[in-house]
Amino acid sequence: MAQTDTKVFTAHVPLALADKVDRLAVRLDRSRGWIVKQALAAWIDQEDERSRLTREALADVDAGHVIDHQAVQAWADSLSTADPLSVPR
Repeated sequence: MAQTDTKVFTAHVPLALADKVDRLAVRLDRSRGWIVKQALAAWIDQEDERSRLTREALADVDAGHVIDHQAVQAWADSLSTADPLSVPR
C-alpha cells in the first residue's frame, strides 16, 4: 500500500456533532478519521464549486448578461396562472 503524506488537524467539535460522527463511523464500519476526511473533502469540493459559479456569475454581470428583476418577478408570478410567461432571457 502506498504511503501518502498526511497532517494532523485538531478541532474542537460540539459534542452533538462528535456523537453523530461516532454513530456514523459505527454504522459504516469506518474510523472517525475516515468520516471526517470524507466530510472535509466533500465540503471543500462544494466550496470550490460555489466559488467557481460565483466567479462565472460575476463575469456574466460584468459582460452585461443580466435579466431585469421585474421581468423575473413577472415570470415567477405567472407560474401559478393558467398562462405562464416564457422564461425571461
